[in-house]
Amino acid sequence: MTLKLEIVTPEARIYSEDVDFVTLPGVEGDMGIYPRHIPLMTQLRAGEVVARKGGQDFFLAVGDGFVEVTGDRVAILTDMAIRSENIDEQKVEEARSRAEARLKEKLSNDEQATVSASLAHSLAQLHVKRRTRR
Repeated sequence: MTLKLEIVTPEARIYSEDVDFVTLPGVEGDMGIYPRHIPLMTQLRAGEVVARKGGQDFFLAVGDGFVEVTGDRVAILTDMAIRSENIDEQKVEEARSRAEARLKEKLSNDEQATVSASLAHSLAQLHVKRRTRR
């Protein structure tokens, strides 16, 4: 028995596959979802999604968003999702440095939120890339 995992951003459908198991970063903590999971909706925080398919793990960095789980489907709507193999570590490291420098400046609440989200995206991507490189 499998789950249909779909990860969608405003730009594209990033992932759509049948998987055996998925781990995702919920706002209350990481969650493991197996087939026949009870239905739920929750918020997603920036972090790492791990999808297991046929004994192999696939890693994606995701931003904030929402998750809907039904018995046989996990739908993730997020502002960012990138497969580990598509992460450019050098560019992400530069973006992280820029965001950290901007946070030291005096920013409006909107700017603060935007820069904080950018930093969270960078940290999630770096975590996933460095984890899969080992």
